[in-house]
Amino acid sequence: MTERNDMREERAVYVISVAAELAGVHPQTLRIYERKGLVRPKRTSGNSRRYSDRDIDLLRQIQEMTQERGINLAGVKLIIELEAELSALRAKTEELEDRLREAAEATDDRDGQIVPLRSVFLPPWVGGPTS
Repeated sequence: MTERNDMREERAVYVISVAAELAGVHPQTLRIYERKGLVRPKRTSGNSRRYSDRDIDLLRQIQEMTQERGINLAGVKLIIELEAELSALRAKTEELEDRLREAAEATDDRDGQIVPLRSVFLPPWVGGPTS
């Protein structure tokens, strides 16, 4: 996904009535979701709620979990938190895999030479080869 798409998804432009209609719920349901900590709409300087495309997607997921799967709001909140944690862990894993790959490539550049620890940590007059 491009940075431009990310910005568009994050831009909070929908008032509560439009967000409710897009998500297929009543505006009061959105207020309940907000009180329960399931969604956090942005606020204007006049303190009115504004929802983004990402918020609308989340609201649809919440609806699907509650209506079609019968999950209560506490369960939905836990699932959302676990999905966020999983996403963060996947990103961290990807970062670590990249670092590991870079380290392996750097090792390959040294022609696979093994440097004995003794020669690195001990002074040359202790345990080193004699001439």
